[in-house]
Amino acid sequence: MSRTEYYDDPEAPEPNSMVVAASAVVTDDQGRILLQRRRDNGLWALPGGGMEMTDSLPGTAVREVKEETGLDVEITGMVGTYTDPRHVIAYSDGEVRRQFNVCFTARVTGGKLAISDESTELRFVRPGEIAALPMHHTQQLRIRHFLEHRERPYLG
Repeated sequence: MSRTEYYDDPEAPEPNSMVVAASAVVTDDQGRILLQRRRDNGLWALPGGGMEMTDSLPGTAVREVKEETGLDVEITGMVGTYTDPRHVIAYSDGEVRRQFNVCFTARVTGGKLAISDESTELRFVRPGEIAALPMHHTQQLRIRHFLEHRERPYLG
């Protein structure tokens, strides 16, 4: 299934679902950030995904990181909330979603880096190299907020 992301685009289709989701900025001991190249759109992104009925939001981030990267993580903090109604994601199956995403910080506690069926590539990236990667600006925003070392989480 493919996906197309729209931002502030009058041609974007109308959303037909709202999804609560979590993502995580996972860093290694060198300060590099874990990114995945998404199979559905070819763009680089933080690991993350939709919350299930049996999840907590932090649990969603932990589960999604494991599913998408093979790594076990523990949540260490929160980057912010991302709820911009101008961001719409359309899937080839007809779902057009608005997403309520809470982005956490996390550290690796175990596991082994492994590509999932949702990604084509995984790697830890130095912050200075991120701007050169093809990435939706909403992902760049979360990473920028993380790198700003804000006193309080972003609320948007």
